[in-house]
Amino acid sequence: MALERIEQQQLTPAVVHQILLVEDDVNNAAALKSLLESHRYQVTVARDGGQAHAAFVMRKPDFVILDVMLPGAETGFEICERFKQSEKSVPVLFLTAIDLDDARELALRVGCDGYLTKPFEPRELLALIPQIADRVWMQTHGQVPAAAESHVRFHCRCGKRLKVSAAHRGKSLTCPQCGEALTVPRHV
Repeated sequence: MALERIEQQQLTPAVVHQILLVEDDVNNAAALKSLLESHRYQVTVARDGGQAHAAFVMRKPDFVILDVMLPGAETGFEICERFKQSEKSVPVLFLTAIDLDDARELALRVGCDGYLTKPFEPRELLALIPQIADRVWMQTHGQVPAAAESHVRFHCRCGKRLKVSAAHRGKSLTCPQCGEALTVPRHV
């Protein structure tokens, strides 16, 4: 117990005030903005890649919530990749209706720090923001060993091979093949 307190005191948590929300659906954007502002976040909404890039450069956000499917030439994957190339320390969370393994893998390859599918529980989103922000802060400040940045690979009893971010160690998920509730192994 005392060791946990000492470890927590040594780590400086990330501070998230300004969130860039990239969402083209007007109703979803309004609902998300209202939710986030009710929890004292300042929210800038962008509806497409052009607005997202302008807001990112002009107001360097503390956190980005990004949809995958957007109007125009750029997808959320491309936007995320450009954001991460210019500023790795800004966390990016995909919030999308696309629940496919290929989409999750591509999201990781372009540098996203989290992936949440719609519909979602508001409390889950609100819990993910500081978790992801703290993890990214620790990674960019050299406080997380490289092994913690990798992926965890494991199998469900049904035989499905799963690969998730190491940040999900110890968390619950559902096997996409058989629907069984699983816990991501802490050590593999």
